[in-house]
Amino acid sequence: MGYQSLFEKQVNQLKEENRYRLFAALERKVGEHPHAIWHSDNGPKDVINWCSNDYLGMGQRKESIQAMTNSAVSHGTGSGGTRNISGTSHAIVSLECELAALHRKERALVFTSGYVANEASISAISALLDEPVIFSDSMNHASIISGIRFGRSEKIVFRHNDVEHLESLLKAQPYKRHKLIIFESVYSMDGDISPIEKIIELAKKYNAMTYLDEVHAVGMYGKEGGGVAQQEGLESEIDILQGTLGKAFGTMGGYIAASDAICDAVRGYGSGFIFTTAMPPPLAAAALSSVKHLRQSQFERESQQRQAKFLKQRLREYGMPFLTGNTHIVPVMVGDAAKCSQISQILLENYGFYIQPINFPTVPKGTERLRITPGPLHNNEMINDLVVGLAKTFEEVNPPSINLSNNGASAASA
Repeated sequence: MGYQSLFEKQVNQLKEENRYRLFAALERKVGEHPHAIWHSDNGPKDVINWCSNDYLGMGQRKESIQAMTNSAVSHGTGSGGTRNISGTSHAIVSLECELAALHRKERALVFTSGYVANEASISAISALLDEPVIFSDSMNHASIISGIRFGRSEKIVFRHNDVEHLESLLKAQPYKRHKLIIFESVYSMDGDISPIEKIIELAKKYNAMTYLDEVHAVGMYGKEGGGVAQQEGLESEIDILQGTLGKAFGTMGGYIAASDAICDAVRGYGSGFIFTTAMPPPLAAAALSSVKHLRQSQFERESQQRQAKFLKQRLREYGMPFLTGNTHIVPVMVGDAAKCSQISQILLENYGFYIQPINFPTVPKGTERLRITPGPLHNNEMINDLVVGLAKTFEEVNPPSINLSNNGASAASA
C-alpha cells in the first residue's frame, strides 16, 4: 500500500466510526461575545458560541486588547527568540511575577501553552527525581500523560477521584521512594472537582509530592481567581500548581507556580521550555492585564456561576440528560457518536447554536456528549432558547437513553 493510500484508509476509518472531526470556521466579534460569525458553505451566519473556553469573555475585554495593542506597537509582534536567547522580555517577567503572587508561590514559569507546560514540567520533574513512581488520575488530560511518558518513570493509574484506591497504591510503595501524585482540580469533560484536601493528606502521609492541574479553574474560582485550591485555602499545600492563560484569562499560554528551586529546575531541564520560541510580549501584556483584573474583580465569576446555575435549572425542568456537577462545565449526554454529531449540526444550522460534539477518544464510547460552557454574557433569554432548541432536537434525533451514574471522561487517560 502506498503512503497516501495508507493515510486515506486511516481517515476513512475515522469517518466510519463517526470520529472524524469537523471544524466550524468561526469569527469572533469584539464587544458581541458570545455571538460569532460562522463561515458556512452557504455564506456567513450569526451564531451563539456555547462551548468556548474563553469562559468569562476576557478575550474581548477592552483593557486587555489595549494592552496587547500597545505592546505590539512598542515592541513588535514576536519575542525574537527562546527564553535563553533574547526571548525573556520584561512583559513575560512581569507576568510570571503576577502569577507567582496570584498563587502565593515563590516563582512562576510561563510556557507557550498549557499542554507544553504540563509536558515539559512533568517530564523534567520526574526525570530529576530518584527512581520515582508517578500516580496519575485515570481521567487526567493527554498533556499530563505525555509528560509522564517523556519522563520515563513508572506510572500507576488510580481510579478517578478515588482516594481509597490511591492510598492502597501509595501504601504498597516504600516510604522513602520518590513519589509524585498528579491530578486536576476541575475535570473538563464531566465538570467534577477532585478531593484536593484528601489527596494532600495522603501525599503527606506517604511522602509524595503533589502536582495540580488547574487549567479549567484559574480565573474561575477562589477569592482572586487562583483556582479551586485557592477557594479551599489549600494552595500553599500543593507543591506544583499548573494553569493556563488560554481559558478564563482569554489569551494564550500556560504556566507552573511552585518553589524557586522547582521552577529553576524545570527552567534548566525542561526541553519544552528551553527549545521553543518564547511567548511574544503582546500576548504576555494582554495576559497580565487579564490576571490583574480577575484578581480584584468578582463580577465575572459571580455572573458566570449564576448563569451556569440557571442553565442547569432549565435543563432539569425540560428533563434533559446532563451531569450535575458543581462547576461551570455542563455536559449534556447523548451516548451515541453519530447522533451526537447530528444534534450538533442541527443546532448549528437550524438554531444558530454552536456546540462542538465530544466523541471518542476524548470521552469513552457510549458517553458522547455536548459540552456546554455558559458564561456571564449568556443571558437568560439565550439560555431559554438553547434549552428549547436542545429539547426539540433531542426529540427529533431520539438518542439512546443513558445512565448518568456510570459515565467516565477521557478514555485517552487510561
